[in-house]
Amino acid sequence: LGPDDVTGEEDWKVPNVNFLAQNYPNPFNPTTRIAFGLEKRGSVDIRIFDARGRLVRILVATTLEPGKYEVQWDGRDRTGKFVGSGVYFIRMNTGSFVRTRKAVLLR
Repeated sequence: LGPDDVTGEEDWKVPNVNFLAQNYPNPFNPTTRIAFGLEKRGSVDIRIFDARGRLVRILVATTLEPGKYEVQWDGRDRTGKFVGSGVYFIRMNTGSFVRTRKAVLLR
């Protein structure tokens, strides 16, 4: 997924704080949804890491307007290969806000 795959929901109110919601479903197979929000325009970076802290995939790396968004992860790494079952970490970074959530992939 790339920045063009991020969907905004225009009918949602702009959040008054940045947030990274827990992915849903969790555990998941084959895909999971990740909702997040920005209180003001800014750069956002959402990455998936494995349990050893290695980068698996960059889901979002762009500048977005204030609002609520959702992106999906299909359980693939940067090369397009499916990753194995296990615990993964979703990290959102906006510079002033960093949050991490745990996701479990069951194949």
